[in-house]
Amino acid sequence: MLDDFMLRATLAGLAVAIATGPLGCFVVWRRMAYFGDATAHAAILGVALALGFQISIFIGTMVVALMMAMIVATLAGRGWAMDTTLGVLAHSALAFGLVAVSFLPAVRVDLSAYLFGDILAVSRFDLAVIVGGSGLVLGLILWRWNALLTATLNEDLAHAAGLNPARERMVLTLALAVVVAVALKIVGALLIAALLIIPAAAARNLARSPEAMALGAVVIGCVSVWGGLQLSLAQDTPSGPSIVVMAAVIFLLATLGAGLLQKRSAR
Repeated sequence: MLDDFMLRATLAGLAVAIATGPLGCFVVWRRMAYFGDATAHAAILGVALALGFQISIFIGTMVVALMMAMIVATLAGRGWAMDTTLGVLAHSALAFGLVAVSFLPAVRVDLSAYLFGDILAVSRFDLAVIVGGSGLVLGLILWRWNALLTATLNEDLAHAAGLNPARERMVLTLALAVVVAVALKIVGALLIAALLIIPAAAARNLARSPEAMALGAVVIGCVSVWGGLQLSLAQDTPSGPSIVVMAAVIFLLATLGAGLLQKRSAR
């Protein structure tokens, strides 16, 4: 059954969407959009190092993404101006990665696949890694859901409840690094942040509770993956960008729908 490349692509995309849904909600709530962008851009440097040392792309990207996330989290805790710092780190990591790949003449690599994704080329092994990584992230978030939510709402309240906000930030950092590593094959380094943010932002317009927003983000992400793949198949468009375009269309519809509902309730 898994010999069908479209089936493998769909299953891989759905697995990533199920993990990025709840994680993206925390990214939106904590205003970590640029944080996710910097971590995703660092994945290209991880690709270059993995190719240079002949190790797994998944391991290389996850290690570098985790290092970037920890550096950013440490600087944030020391009061650095994060908008500037993240801008410097994100673009520097991407540039270093692209330059590093050029120093590997013996390695032929299609950088566009890592920048914009190549979900249609997902193999059985890739699918197993993606499902395993997404399951790890989802399990981690479900396990720490109440603690993460409390630390996100109010750190003083978290301290009063006996929680360690720094530890919860580290949980999100680890989850983000794993998602970047598994989503690199799906939408690429330049679009990973979009898959994290857009479904969660769309769900926020319709949800009335954190749990409903997380579930809505998962549903919107899954619909975006399926619709984007159908658009790519029908119109021969790039698969990764097509998924993001579908998510953006759903976000627009959700925003307009929420606005109309508010006007009707105001009357």
